Amino acid sequence: MLTTSSAIHTENLRKVYRNGYVAVDSLTLSVQPGQIFGFLGPNGAGKTTTINMLLANVFPTSGKCSVLGAPMGNISVRKRLGFLPEKFQFHDFLSAYEFLELHGQLYGMSLSARRKRIPEVLDLVGLGNRSKSKIREFSKGMQQRVGLAQAILNDPDLVILDEPTSALDPIGRRDVRDIIGHLKALGKTIFLNSHLLGEIEMTCDEIAIMKSGKIVRQGRIEDLLAAPSQVSMRIQSLTPNLLIKLRQVARTVETSSDPEILVASIATDDEIPNLVEAIVHSGGKLLSLIPQRESLEDLFIRIVETE
Repeated sequence: MLTTSSAIHTENLRKVYRNGYVAVDSLTLSVQPGQIFGFLGPNGAGKTTTINMLLANVFPTSGKCSVLGAPMGNISVRKRLGFLPEKFQFHDFLSAYEFLELHGQLYGMSLSARRKRIPEVLDLVGLGNRSKSKIREFSKGMQQRVGLAQAILNDPDLVILDEPTSALDPIGRRDVRDIIGHLKALGKTIFLNSHLLGEIEMTCDEIAIMKSGKIVRQGRIEDLLAAPSQVSMRIQSLTPNLLIKLRQVARTVETSSDPEILVASIATDDEIPNLVEAIVHSGGKLLSLIPQRESLEDLFIRIVETE
């Protein structure tokens, strides 16, 4: 029996469908309690299959998985989960309050608990004044808000959000960030899948990037983005030999429209002194050197397209 103090823990999790397609391959992942964890990847990377395995909607072909310290699918643990799917289809003939009343009953919440909690979550997602409105009257963004209310209705310990801001305008995305921050302050764990990488960069403590069913990069955002990825250098007395020396140090060295400026792609800070040494020893005059750090979007595109 796999038990762990992690909110989510997987070991070599693998899912192969009947047609032989490997959706998830050797997935080892650990999400600590109280984290906001970003789960990233291009379309078809295996993210949705992974989420469905965490929810026990899909069973793995092999490997192990625990959620909130118990094996996936544990009934008592499922009562402590909240989930907002990307492709939600709500009962649009119900009002917002009726919709949450239904889900409160499905969660097994008492009548008194529902009467107290439903107005709280509607206020939290900005729909307190629309509780009697039919869901069919809501915009897609408002439907996403009521879906978020449903996901946190039972005061879950782990909230899994699949593209929670895709239909929201900038103000709505800010509001959801605030709600996620509020949940974290309460000690909740949030597992967040989103293609809006700017939102992930502002919100998450740690991320994992998935590609072709595998985790290709994982860590805290500040660590992944800590090292400069490029260095812009202005050099006088630039010669072909100097260019060769620099390309022996950096991963790539590109020229620009300005004949004195080169842009070098580097892996770590340690390569910067080596670049300076190569310039000086080759007779060049270094006028400026400016490290340029990647955004999360830059990192994501580089990993997905080139690694």
